[in-house]
Amino acid sequence: MTAAFRIYRSLEEIEAGFGPSALTVGVFDGVHCGHQRILRRVVAMAEKNGWMPAAVTFDPHPAAVVAPEHAPRLMSTPAERALLMHAAGMVAVVVLPFTEELSRLGPEEFVRRILKEGLDARAVVVGENFRFGRRQAGDTRLLAELGRQYGFLTEVMPAVRRRGRAVSSSEIRGLIERGEVASAARLLGRPYALEGHVVPGRGIGSKLTVPTLNLAPSEKVLPATGVYITRTSAAGHVAGHGPALLWPSVTNVGYRPSFSGDRLIVETHLLQEPGGAAPRGIRIEFLRRLREERKFPSAEELKAQILRDAARARRHFERLRRQGPGARVILTTKESRGGSRVSY
Repeated sequence: MTAAFRIYRSLEEIEAGFGPSALTVGVFDGVHCGHQRILRRVVAMAEKNGWMPAAVTFDPHPAAVVAPEHAPRLMSTPAERALLMHAAGMVAVVVLPFTEELSRLGPEEFVRRILKEGLDARAVVVGENFRFGRRQAGDTRLLAELGRQYGFLTEVMPAVRRRGRAVSSSEIRGLIERGEVASAARLLGRPYALEGHVVPGRGIGSKLTVPTLNLAPSEKVLPATGVYITRTSAAGHVAGHGPALLWPSVTNVGYRPSFSGDRLIVETHLLQEPGGAAPRGIRIEFLRRLREERKFPSAEELKAQILRDAARARRHFERLRRQGPGARVILTTKESRGGSRVSY
């Protein structure tokens, strides 16, 4: 019988008798394809030995505590991270509050209190750049030494590489910030997504151009300003964690310069009626960048351009539809020259 999935939000929530476990530790922002490889290895070791597959992550990002000026915008919330880890086979995810106290734990104390006493680790799988303990004093060699001392196996996974570069959360964040969302999806293993409440706009779109759904401002990494082919669903769905009704859409990230906008917005135009009441919250998956945002002389010219953008997006989704039911979404863009493809 498979154990029920559970998210723990502190060591104090972990019940006596937790484990024995095979686990991994890290921020895991985005749960990209390199992270997924580590998670698969944890699952394989757990299944072989009858252990619980578990992951430890942190909230907030450690840099937000030890070096706030360098703290990045993240690609995933703790809840999204946990569900993505569950989809990869984790039975337990521990979201540790990263506090000043935790940041002061030395490497051995971190291993003893958290990995051994808290989680009964029998195997710990990490990436080759893993660091832990106060001032990141611990590395994979020290982890292996402490593993022998405290009775768990340490396995270090090499980085996943794409076109000669190691896949990393920072690399993917940079791609998203430059608008290269198809390239980011190739490294994430799925489209990058934003989720939030639908908020009222200024009403200009419905009166002068085309109606849109406006997403509340996000604290996550935002794609570069511009217009994108997207897929939109009701909020609450995480890729890889069950089916969702996806509406083809076109999304603008920007300031609406044609209407003298002064605040960043994310507005989505659905290419088909959603059916029923408009969703109160939406999730937007970014598939491909169409163009930069620019200012138009009139609302009529802006509307004409939006309709051209919508037509390009419809042709894109029509090509996918002709592949037949059950066909994967395949993106081929300027971002993926040389025959590379992104499949979902």
